[in-house]
Amino acid sequence: MSYSARMLRRSESILLLSAVLAIGAVGVALVLQHRFGIEPCAWCTFQRLLFLLFAAFAVLGWLARRSRAALVAASVLAALAALGGLWAALHQQFVAAQSLSCAFTFADRVLMKLRLDETLPWLFEATASCRDANAPLLGVPFALWSAALFVLLAGLAALAARATLGSRRATENPA
Repeated sequence: MSYSARMLRRSESILLLSAVLAIGAVGVALVLQHRFGIEPCAWCTFQRLLFLLFAAFAVLGWLARRSRAALVAASVLAALAALGGLWAALHQQFVAAQSLSCAFTFADRVLMKLRLDETLPWLFEATASCRDANAPLLGVPFALWSAALFVLLAGLAALAARATLGSRRATENPA
């Protein structure tokens, strides 16, 4: 297998792994909510949306692996979704969790406009205030765990894009 083909396979593997991580994060959040009673706030559920958006872009990149341009585009879009998630997690931690109410924030408005809280309430309905939802897991607030995962996902998506671009350069400039 050529270097270019290995780099493309690497990009595909990275995207698939990162999609699994993002979906796994939502799965963990749902188990914590529905099994252990840790209720989410609007910013928590908004982050779920961004994890799923990231996963969708990563899977699209993986499915479109025969097109380098599509793979790079999907990787970049996934990275942007992860950076949006990082912003949401940090906003939850340092702004929303400090206020008494986080009702009718940007996160609320997006979820209500998309009607996700009505269509999929088990996934997107906010049932706690941001202050109450900022519970620690192993001594670290949930929002910071989420932020760390979004940083990892953004890095993986950037790595996938870089590996794809590296595979293109390898075919243009064979050694």
